[in-house]
Amino acid sequence: MNDRARASNPLPSQVDVVVIGAGAAGIAAARRLTRPGLSLLVLEARDRIGGRAWTLWTQGEGLDMGCGWLHSADDNVLAGRVEAEGLTLDQTPPPWRTQAFDHEMTRADQAAFGEAFAAFDQRVTEAAARGEDRPASDFFDPDSRWNARMDAISGALNGARFAEVSSLDYDAYGDTGVNWRVREGYGRLIARLGEAVSPGTVTDCAVRRIDRSGPLLRLETNRGELTARIVIMTVPNSLIASETIRIDPPVPALLEATAGVPLGLASKVHMTVRGAGDFQPDTQLWTRTDTAETGGYHLRPFGRPMIEAYFGADLAWGLEAQGPPALFDFAQSELVAALGSDMRRRLEAVAVSGWGVDPWSRGAYSHALPGHAVDRAKLRTSVEDRIFLAGEATAPVYYGTAHGAWMEGRRAADTALIALGLDPRRDDGDSEG
Repeated sequence: MNDRARASNPLPSQVDVVVIGAGAAGIAAARRLTRPGLSLLVLEARDRIGGRAWTLWTQGEGLDMGCGWLHSADDNVLAGRVEAEGLTLDQTPPPWRTQAFDHEMTRADQAAFGEAFAAFDQRVTEAAARGEDRPASDFFDPDSRWNARMDAISGALNGARFAEVSSLDYDAYGDTGVNWRVREGYGRLIARLGEAVSPGTVTDCAVRRIDRSGPLLRLETNRGELTARIVIMTVPNSLIASETIRIDPPVPALLEATAGVPLGLASKVHMTVRGAGDFQPDTQLWTRTDTAETGGYHLRPFGRPMIEAYFGADLAWGLEAQGPPALFDFAQSELVAALGSDMRRRLEAVAVSGWGVDPWSRGAYSHALPGHAVDRAKLRTSVEDRIFLAGEATAPVYYGTAHGAWMEGRRAADTALIALGLDPRRDDGDSEG
């Protein structure tokens, strides 16, 4: 049954468990909960599954509009599933530790920047060991010439500048340094994994309110109402903090915690480039060092005749507010300034992301505000042992990643099973191998 056919069917009046959101966390939770005797429904507001893992297929290529890297791939629970799903695991090293063409930065400058960033990281780590939860920017060297560039990198890493990032939370992130990709698209992998729960998934179904005043949870959606014993919410924090999905009576502690771990923003522009042979495959270009208002450019990803531009933080929010052409215009202008005026005629926009203006995400991935690192743990606290949260924002170590969201979906599902009096250790046929 396809998505549109499912969307035309009425909702059941009552189920045991409702999973809200069919991204990585929601799919993982639903796969874990699929077992005889337990009625389950996945409700997804979009007309597709995958959430912020979305591969757009165009010009014979899969372009990841959201997550694109299997971060910490040697410890990533999804890496082992790629080839099992008939997709291609690409282990080409990531481009971001090198600078293409030595533009704007000599090799000596690149080494100096690397040393400055490492020293900054070390200062943050030492402060975290002391339990300090401050703006990460507090640990900049005020005399360093590299602070603006570090903030540009923070836009890519955190979706926000370091002044908005908790030093304690930033240090908690887990990174093994191994990063792989899915040749056909990370979003395609998540969609393939979602096929296992497709019959119980209803798209184009936005949950507006969860009434917890009675013995059963009552959900109000744009397609009608239903009741459930358990609800697992796997939507972005922004939708809970803004009460786009309202819980009644409200849970102030939950609202405060979601506000403490907001979504930052990273935006992508996929472009074709004529004469791609001028560029070394899978290399990176940052065009400016004097401002955080600059983008990173992945040249010829997978060897394709393309450039993938990446903007973060304030720059991304501002450009998205102006509309998709503004992102391409900015990318084109930076590449023209760095590589010459002929780049203007060589570039053509193919696809532009818009996670900040997307009403079902309102951002890309989470970061904890200074003083709010503890809020991630608070988000993992259930409401009355019957409303559970899961997603990349609740991940203690691998936050901001699809595999972190996947692990959290399974964690929430296991906790829900216990609340239902069921044994989560029972083999559900969905091993992590």
